[in-house]
Amino acid sequence: MLHVVVKDLKYLDSHEWVKVEGNSATVGITVYAQDHLGDVVYIELPEVGAQVSQGDSFGVVESVKATNDINSPISGIVVEVNEELNDSPGLINSSPYDKGWIIKVEVSDSGELKSLMDADKYTKFCEEDDFH
Repeated sequence: MLHVVVKDLKYLDSHEWVKVEGNSATVGITVYAQDHLGDVVYIELPEVGAQVSQGDSFGVVESVKATNDINSPISGIVVEVNEELNDSPGLINSSPYDKGWIIKVEVSDSGELKSLMDADKYTKFCEEDDFH
């Protein structure tokens, strides 16, 4: 199965992506994740000002198939949440890298990015995952 992997993002092994611009990081879930979830019907978002930690859950995505935690690829403070997802959770399916972003975080330790996968590693990870 072919999955779109965006080159300039970093990835967590639980299928979240992060795009860092300066001190700001945008977080979402990948095409691979939404594909496995199926139609997203609800998303539980954190509050602005909430602290997130790398690898820890900050919210929940609910689909017709399953309920999954959403983990943060990076530690920091939530500065914005995508309120549109409250009314249109399906944006996660139709536009996971663009309109379906979930939170924006003020990064507390950019060194954490080194532990994340780049696009090539994440592509291989997904290919291997598909065989299990």
